[in-house]
Amino acid sequence: MSVLEIILISITLSLDAFSVSISKGMNINNNKIMYYLIISLCFGVFQAIMPYLGYTFSNSILKNINNIDHWIIFIILTILGIEMINEKENNNLNNSINIKEILFLSIATSLDALTIGITFSLLQINIIKPIIIIGIITFINSYIGCYIGNKCKINNNKSKKIGGIILIIIGIKILLEHIL
Repeated sequence: MSVLEIILISITLSLDAFSVSISKGMNINNNKIMYYLIISLCFGVFQAIMPYLGYTFSNSILKNINNIDHWIIFIILTILGIEMINEKENNNLNNSINIKEILFLSIATSLDALTIGITFSLLQINIIKPIIIIGIITFINSYIGCYIGNKCKINNNKSKKIGGIILIIIGIKILLEHIL
């Protein structure tokens, strides 16, 4: 598999993380670069770990994850989206990020990468180069997403509602792609 093919796969895998990063970027006011880096690092690391796990465990239970991964992603993104929509306005918000939420989002947006890891294993591709490229591209795209979201923000309460709606839409899109 060529580097160009791996880059194209990486860009495709990182699109969900990019979209979620936009919604998270809308809620960042202080310490922007630090929060951009934390969010991007979480998304990049999980996006790199999942293909490795799929590659490593390709002959075990992870082959069956393809049957339910879209439901897991849909449920996680919908729950987080609803929580964001229902969150009460707080004018004294310290704009810190919720690391637990970021970790859940990182897992949800990277589950499809398990299947890519299984594919790499079946094709007998060395996994090291792809996971490095996937991680770096996801990190960069997530950072750009945070930046774009931060520049597009409306106000904290409205941006959380918009961000929540975006998460739910992404969850529905992923679900429909797999069941239709």
